[in-house]
Amino acid sequence: MKKEFGYIREIFTGSYRLLQGMYITFLNMIRPKVTQQYPENRGKKIYPERFRGLLTMPHNEQNQHKCTACGICMINCPNGTINVISKTVETVTNTTTPEGEIKSVTKSKKALDKYMYDLGSCIFCALCTSSCPQDAIEWTNAFEHSVFTRDKLFKQLNREGSELITKNKE
Repeated sequence: MKKEFGYIREIFTGSYRLLQGMYITFLNMIRPKVTQQYPENRGKKIYPERFRGLLTMPHNEQNQHKCTACGICMINCPNGTINVISKTVETVTNTTTPEGEIKSVTKSKKALDKYMYDLGSCIFCALCTSSCPQDAIEWTNAFEHSVFTRDKLFKQLNREGSELITKNKE
């Protein structure tokens, strides 16, 4: 008798699970579609503000950036995606002493030479942008990163001939 009762119980359990699946399928059939037709509506898609597509370094009209080459972003990157290459720049300033003499003072300062970014190994964690004290790097919504060779995923974020933004002392 127990065998027959177990067999009937399995039939009802199986029928209930089948009806559950059909109910979920029916609900998904009448819900509005959320699938985006990618190539057709490429320009119509609106991305959320927090979407991370590509790391960039904004430059102004004078080809100046905010990066001071401190390397905090490189230190905080968990897998070594960012490589900040700095150079030492010597500046000469002329000052006058109280006696009226002109004195030249040479100061050495660290400046950004290359800011290399490996898009292929980036995990888009945004630790670099959140830890940057100058807000020199930011994320854009660009997401089309398909290339034929991995070498094209290495990007230099600072432009050639760019320099640090100088603050006016007023």
